[in-house]
Amino acid sequence: MKKLLIPFLVLFLLMPFGIAMAQPAQKLISVVISPDHSNWEYKIKQEAKFTVQVFKSQVLLDNVTVDYELGPEAFPSVKKQNVVLKDGKTELKASLKEPGFLRCRVVAKVDGKEYEGLATVAYEAEKIRPTTPDPKDFDLFWSNSIDEARKTPLDPTMVLVPEKCTSSLNVYHVSFQNDMRGSRVYGMLSVPVKPGKFPAVLLVPGAGIRPYGGSNMGEDIISLEIGIHGIPVNLPQELYNSLASGALRNYNGINKNDRDNHYYKRVYLGCVRAVDFIYSLPEFDGATVGVTGGSQGGALSIITAGLDSRIKFLAAFYPALSDFAGYLNNRAGGWPHYYKNTKPQPNEVETLSYFDVVNFASRVKALGWYSWGYNDVVCPPTSMHAAYNVIKAPKDLHLYLETGHWTFPEQNSARISWIRSQCKK
Repeated sequence: MKKLLIPFLVLFLLMPFGIAMAQPAQKLISVVISPDHSNWEYKIKQEAKFTVQVFKSQVLLDNVTVDYELGPEAFPSVKKQNVVLKDGKTELKASLKEPGFLRCRVVAKVDGKEYEGLATVAYEAEKIRPTTPDPKDFDLFWSNSIDEARKTPLDPTMVLVPEKCTSSLNVYHVSFQNDMRGSRVYGMLSVPVKPGKFPAVLLVPGAGIRPYGGSNMGEDIISLEIGIHGIPVNLPQELYNSLASGALRNYNGINKNDRDNHYYKRVYLGCVRAVDFIYSLPEFDGATVGVTGGSQGGALSIITAGLDSRIKFLAAFYPALSDFAGYLNNRAGGWPHYYKNTKPQPNEVETLSYFDVVNFASRVKALGWYSWGYNDVVCPPTSMHAAYNVIKAPKDLHLYLETGHWTFPEQNSARISWIRSQCKK
């Protein structure tokens, strides 16, 4: 089932829990690109018409110079420069011959500055399929890896953080062992103060290295917000900045041609061990656990559900790490765009297929809430639909068409409401 939502624009996103990107600030010059289909959807070979308008102070800007690109996302087939729009507007036309996304990108040049507008429309997106292969021993590899990790006891630690606690929640900085002795997962755990057994939500992070403060999901829900880098999540920001530009720079590419030592292997196993940790909590109801996140966290939500049948529901914004091989097939691939500008190393394509979201998506059994927009250039919609289309479990896709790699407040509120409704079942 697919639901189409296009709310009014707002300027700031205040997150009750989790991490999502705020809407970009309004700029002096607005480049507005409007497809001629209100749902931004077209049939194969059907012509799409884009009305391009450039505004200043909400008035069309005369004699504005623009560059534009038009074609399949990430592979524009038409490029024009220094086109003058005498009355501030024009119409561009194109089509696609196969399932995918057609993108119109216009850059207006005003007073020495550039202002970009995007519109990306779908051509039978429900027919997009992965280009990444599904290894024959995928399930065996991951089941063996999880079994091996579980030979290491959790050995959990919990330290109360009084300044984070509320009248209804106790908040702890926690850690537990992951895939080998001494390798730990760190996070912030919020547990209801009142006695009882409660559902739980695992929050998995977007890309980067940062501290976490914990999440308030309400007085009746346990929440565990984890980091993925094996370091405490309550340290000064300066430390994370140093790691991001030093030892953990480009962590997503570490050992990407070695499936046993690729950086994300420990990360994915850590998500499963986080569910193990939740199950060890005396306050947990023993049955109801979900997972949520955006971007890298959207990917980890799908991956965790694909690896662990104990996950009952998931909510994912614009999942990354999907259909890496797209670029090798003249199609947009997912973040971190391994093959956009470089050729794969020996064994790299084979290795990364064990870590590609599309191969976890096909194994998801949990009820899913998914949401993204067509203008995302970080996680291209082609790559996200490649994963979504192979999910066999019950699912809903909530499209906020004009969004890029960010969310509206209404969009996040819908996610929160849905998660809380699942916790009440």
